[in-house]
Amino acid sequence: MDFILATNNMKKLAEMQRILSPLGINVVTAKMLGITLEEVEEDGDTFEANAKIKALAACKETNMPAIADDSGLCVDYLDGAPGIFSARFAGDHGNDELNNDLLLEKLEGVPAEERTAHYVCAICCEFPDGKEIIVRGECEGYIGFERDGNEGFGYDPLFLVEGRAFGRYTAEEKDKISHRGKALRLLTKELEKIV
Repeated sequence: MDFILATNNMKKLAEMQRILSPLGINVVTAKMLGITLEEVEEDGDTFEANAKIKALAACKETNMPAIADDSGLCVDYLDGAPGIFSARFAGDHGNDELNNDLLLEKLEGVPAEERTAHYVCAICCEFPDGKEIIVRGECEGYIGFERDGNEGFGYDPLFLVEGRAFGRYTAEEKDKISHRGKALRLLTKELEKIV
């Protein structure tokens, strides 16, 4: 069964394909189908709300089951920021370098024990018949003092789990413990009931 993924982020696509393909679910992007989805305004105030906005729009536009996620980093010292604004924390949407620079700047001088954080991933799956699944995964860690590693994307070079940056985890290692991996496993359980 084909599901459309409401993103152009090929790294997210690869993660979803790895985890959902054993279920017989083929995840594709609009670009792979030769179509362009209309841009939607992510004006929800939670990760779940933004995921739903994207999935619902893609489902209505294509009449296919649609999956969308909204994810981000919540830093305790910054009262949960950047949160739902993680991708555009520094103002330029999706500029990982600037976002990481700004995060380091805002945490300058903050000791290790106060740099706790967690990644959040909310995934929404919308079906043409009106069925809906919303799941959430989280991963606890803390923010390092400098970038480490070239794997992953977003804040991965700064996000440490068990003393090691996500930027040093292989894709398979990260899938086992990451927020997105957890959310996708929850989604898989829910999909097994209806697919």
